[in-house]
Amino acid sequence: MLVLLVIFIITVLLLTHAVKIDLPQATSQPLLEKPEVISLSIDAHGKTYWNDVMFNQVDLKAKLEAAAKVESQPELQIRADKATRYQVSATVMADAQNAGMTKLGFVSEPQ
Repeated sequence: MLVLLVIFIITVLLLTHAVKIDLPQATSQPLLEKPEVISLSIDAHGKTYWNDVMFNQVDLKAKLEAAAKVESQPELQIRADKATRYQVSATVMADAQNAGMTKLGFVSEPQ
């Protein structure tokens, strides 16, 4: 029992050994502007809505390209109906990627 206690004490001392690092100091300001969020909705019939305004596929590509060129690129949140065909969602995602959108997210509802 004494041997186990000695081994435990030595092990604990080895685990608490930390490397001392002198980390650099930095200051930052909180982000005052919230980044713009674009809500791209796809209904069950495959129709796309840009912030609740219906767009066809050609106009949607132009809007995505214009949004990708903005200096602080907005976040694109895709809201697809659960009955939407996967091909429609995949096409919208491919169009967003081809336009240069880098911030892409999916919105769902918790169960």
